[in-house]
Amino acid sequence: MATDPIIGIDLGTTNSLVGVSAWPGPTDLPRILPAADGAHLVPSVVRIDDAGVVVGALAKAQAAEHPRGTIASVKRLMGRGLEDAQADLPYLSYKVVQGPGQTARVQLSDGRLVSPQEVSAHILRALRAQASAALGVQVGRAVITVPAYFDDAQRQATRDAARLAGLEAVRLIAEPTAAALAYGLGLRASSPAQTIVVYDFGGGTFDVSVLRLTPGVGATATAPGADAFEVLATAGDTHLGGDDIDFAIVGWLAGQLQALRPGLPVPSDGQRRALLALAEGAKIELSKSEEVGIDLARALPEGSGGPLRVTLTRAVLEALAGPLIERTIAACGRAVRDARARMEGEGIDAVILVGGSTRMPVVRRRVREHFKIEPYTAIDPDEAVALGAAVQASILSGATTGAMLLDVIPLSLGLETAGGGVAKIIMRNAPVPAEAHEMFSTQVDNQGSIRLNIVQGEREMAGDCRSLGVYHLGGIPAMPAGLPQLRVEFRVDANGILGVCALEQRSGRRLDVQIVPNHGLTRQEVERIERESFAFARQDMARHRIADLIATGALDLGWVRTQLGRYGAGLASEPRGRIEGAVATLSELLERARGDWEAVAADELMRAKEALDHASVPLHELAMTRTLQQGEANEQQPGGKRASP
Repeated sequence: MATDPIIGIDLGTTNSLVGVSAWPGPTDLPRILPAADGAHLVPSVVRIDDAGVVVGALAKAQAAEHPRGTIASVKRLMGRGLEDAQADLPYLSYKVVQGPGQTARVQLSDGRLVSPQEVSAHILRALRAQASAALGVQVGRAVITVPAYFDDAQRQATRDAARLAGLEAVRLIAEPTAAALAYGLGLRASSPAQTIVVYDFGGGTFDVSVLRLTPGVGATATAPGADAFEVLATAGDTHLGGDDIDFAIVGWLAGQLQALRPGLPVPSDGQRRALLALAEGAKIELSKSEEVGIDLARALPEGSGGPLRVTLTRAVLEALAGPLIERTIAACGRAVRDARARMEGEGIDAVILVGGSTRMPVVRRRVREHFKIEPYTAIDPDEAVALGAAVQASILSGATTGAMLLDVIPLSLGLETAGGGVAKIIMRNAPVPAEAHEMFSTQVDNQGSIRLNIVQGEREMAGDCRSLGVYHLGGIPAMPAGLPQLRVEFRVDANGILGVCALEQRSGRRLDVQIVPNHGLTRQEVERIERESFAFARQDMARHRIADLIATGALDLGWVRTQLGRYGAGLASEPRGRIEGAVATLSELLERARGDWEAVAADELMRAKEALDHASVPLHELAMTRTLQQGEANEQQPGGKRASP
């Protein structure tokens, strides 16, 4: 392992990130390297004044106090002349003037001129220091991402910024290419050509790129050909992003404020900044909830009255954001039309979502409707580009030599069941794409939420397998245990993306998630996991059997006890005594097995369960008879008419 890692950097317009792949740490998977405070995102904001240079969150938080010395969105000026940047100037809060060679320069409050490269270098220097501290080694090389539409001058300006920051830019790669690499696309030389759309809806900009991914001649799993990614077309809007959705919410909030407090003056700059913070928080919350309460009094001076609460619903937000989202969809249409001539009849094979604004459910829905394909959402949309840069960095460094690339499923995929067992849904060595489903139910009466722990591995117990994620399907109506019908479907596509759909069929409640199950598993790790599955096979099977018997035995006990309470008085003393004895025996065995699964033999537990089944036959018959009698009494009305519902 080299002592000088190559890091991956997403040098963004709004936020920047740094990541690494195949480097020892908490994990050698592709990962984002946090700052000392644990934050992953570094705002691309720099303040330069007599006191020095401040980068990131602090510079952003204090921007209102230092408006002339705070520089944001400098990426818009990289490698551009003042005339070329005219369309961007109204969106920048600082003064931009012409410098040497007709280049754009930022004029500070004291009259000094700084180049966009110098400003970007401060951001890159902060990211370099962040990576060095996180990895414990000095970092000097990086793969840096740039927009697909950046020309040679803009790319060279990015290299110059890296050099000023003390970094060697070993490779510049397009942001959509990085997003594809984050999902492992393009790392399998044997795969056919694919056409990929990258939909990048960030805080301040929107870009869509159509890529053709073609394995290069002589490419290998760890060294895809240099011509593997070809950008067929790009489109977008450099002044359309999540910020615009925030502004639309601010307009709505201002209208609500005027309606509640007629005669209030137009909100001041400070009040609008407060409204903007409320709007952004509400937008984020509405990606998880159907509505959110907002106290508008927080945007007014103290003493302006009591709480001013309004409710913003997801439906209203989607109406406000709708025209903006439709502009992104129109850009997608233009990009695909432009690319069509070079696609040679190919369809769209994958759509990747990038940028924080793609967390909004309405955005995901409109992309799905437009492309008629489920978009990839498994990776944090803020982190996908940086993770892809980290993957490219590990390939260039030679560190990624054992990447597991899915032509078949390397390890079984399943779901944790009651008692900690694993229900394997897709078995290892199944060819991709693969699809399978199983039916499940609940273990507890009136269970309102179902926990889904998705696991990968060959062992029989979930604790011995790798968890890919824990999710919860909520909103299940109150029903007796065993009555809900939960259909869980696993789908692995040709790129190794696992989609999981859980549908409770009686209520219609549904959960859809995506996971990348192959990241970080080397061939050696897969072989170790397989060896362990053989070594512990007999023990694991016994433990799994005990876990299943505990779960089903508990359900049986619950049913028998309920029916005894309802109908037990109608049984003769002898059959009732046999049932109560069988209940006591099974209860005692289950209690011991829960404490120590090896304390009870599986066969003994099975015999006790079967004994309860046989003993409770008279109770089953009595319960059925009483239920039928009750049903007939309820249905019949005078004259033989069926009762109304």
